[in-house]
Amino acid sequence: MSQIDPTPESHDRPVTTETRAALEAVLIAADQPVDPNLLAQLLEIATVSVEQLCRDLAAEYRRQGRGFTIAKVAGGYRYQTAADQAAYVERFVLEGQSARLSAAAMETLAIVAYKQPMSRAQISAIRGVNVDGVLRSLETRGYVGEVGRDPGPGQAVLYGTTDVFLEKLGLDSTDDLPPLGGFVPEGSIVEALERGLRTPDEQRAAREAVTKGLEVES
Repeated sequence: MSQIDPTPESHDRPVTTETRAALEAVLIAADQPVDPNLLAQLLEIATVSVEQLCRDLAAEYRRQGRGFTIAKVAGGYRYQTAADQAAYVERFVLEGQSARLSAAAMETLAIVAYKQPMSRAQISAIRGVNVDGVLRSLETRGYVGEVGRDPGPGQAVLYGTTDVFLEKLGLDSTDDLPPLGGFVPEGSIVEALERGLRTPDEQRAAREAVTKGLEVES
């Protein structure tokens, strides 16, 4: 059943109520996102019909105000909770939770997600501390894994995020990660913060440097 038909478009059965029910049953039984080509093979319909059926079901669930939907995640389809129910799901998941990621693990995972592929040394350089233990923990959880080797001297192992990471975040690919620009303050804010952190002597020196620069320009 794991074999995927290389030409699923050859199936041309109409999408029936039975087909819809079968798709829902398979996705409920699956423990990970199901490739649309495999769904096409199982249901004996074209892959494009599978994609459209999943979109139609998701739209139907939204209209009905259901607490779940069908989403494309990590290249496949799965059931997941509706976004507007996030507060209740979060409360349920965090109740008695004892194995949450540490702040160090979250920082390391974010670096890998946005900068991958990366070596241990590169990650450590950005964080400013050794990340061996944290990286092992993330590997154990299945969030990061080896994706290649650096072509340079030593051929260091390069790490990247996994499909498990995408599944946990409900993303189809890392291209769907939110842009970092929204988390970075504007230049004027950074400058104001830097001014506030300067000592009086440093502030006076900075003003004198600006004044001299203006005199030279004039």
